[in-house]
Amino acid sequence: MDLGIAGRWALVGGASKGLGLGCAQALAREGVNVLMVARGAPALEAAAAALGGRVPAGTRVQTLACDITTVAGREAIFSLRRDFDIVVTNAGGPPPGDFRTWDRDAWIAAVDANMLTPIELIKATVDGMAARGFGRIVNITSSSVKAPIDILGLSNGARSGLTGFVAGLARSPLAGQGVTINNLIACAPHRPHRRPRWARASMRWPTAADRPCPPVALAMPKNSVRCVPSCAAFKRATSPVKTFCSTAVPTRGRSEVGLSPAVLAPTGNPCRF
Repeated sequence: MDLGIAGRWALVGGASKGLGLGCAQALAREGVNVLMVARGAPALEAAAAALGGRVPAGTRVQTLACDITTVAGREAIFSLRRDFDIVVTNAGGPPPGDFRTWDRDAWIAAVDANMLTPIELIKATVDGMAARGFGRIVNITSSSVKAPIDILGLSNGARSGLTGFVAGLARSPLAGQGVTINNLIACAPHRPHRRPRWARASMRWPTAADRPCPPVALAMPKNSVRCVPSCAAFKRATSPVKTFCSTAVPTRGRSEVGLSPAVLAPTGNPCRF
C-alpha cells in the first residue's frame, strides 16, 4: 500500500533501538527521509548503517547523537533541519520506585523528559506543518496513562500530562489544517530472559488471548511485542487529533514491522482516545 508519504522528512527520537528504531525503519522503508536521533553515537550509527541498504533509492537516512530532552540537543537538531513533515517523539522513561523517595528534582526531570520535551518538539514543528497542509506527530508514551502502575508514579504523572495536553490540541484550529497528533501507548518490551519490573510487581503479562486487531503504527524489532489497537479505539473517530489505545501481544522471533495508514497516510482515520 502506498501511504503517500515517500519523499517527506521525519524526525525520530530514541532511534538507536526499541520503538524508536522500529519507527525509523518503517518510515525509511516507505521512502521517508529520516533524521535518527539518540544519545549513544555508536549504537545510532550501527542502526543507521544496517538500515541504509534496505530503503528505496534516493531515501536519505541521517543521524545525530544528542540528548533530545535538553535545549542544546533540540537546538542541534533544528540547526540541521528546521522543517519536518513527521515527528516521532520518544525518550526513555523515568525510573520506578516509591514516591516517598522522589524529591522535586526527580519530578522535574521526569516532566521535562516525558512531557515538556514532546511539547517543545510539537511547538517547534507544528506551525510549519500547518502552513504546508500536512503534518503527522506521534508521541510514544506508555500504557500507564490508561492503567497507572504503582511503582511508575513519575511516568504516570508526566505522561498523563502529555496526554491531557494533546487532547486539548483537539480543540485548536490545527485540527483543520492537515495536522494529526497521535499518542501511541507503548507496550512493555518482551524480554525472554526476564520479566519486566511491572510484571514482577504482580501485574498481568498480556497474552495472545487479548483480542487481536489490525497492527497499529509501528512494530518493534526482534524479541519484542507487537502493538495492536484495541477494537474500541476504532469507534467514532471524529477529530484528527487523537490518542491510540493498544494492547500487547508477545511474539516469538521477529515481530511484524509496518505502518498504519490510520496514523500517517493523508487519508488516514486515527482512533480517538
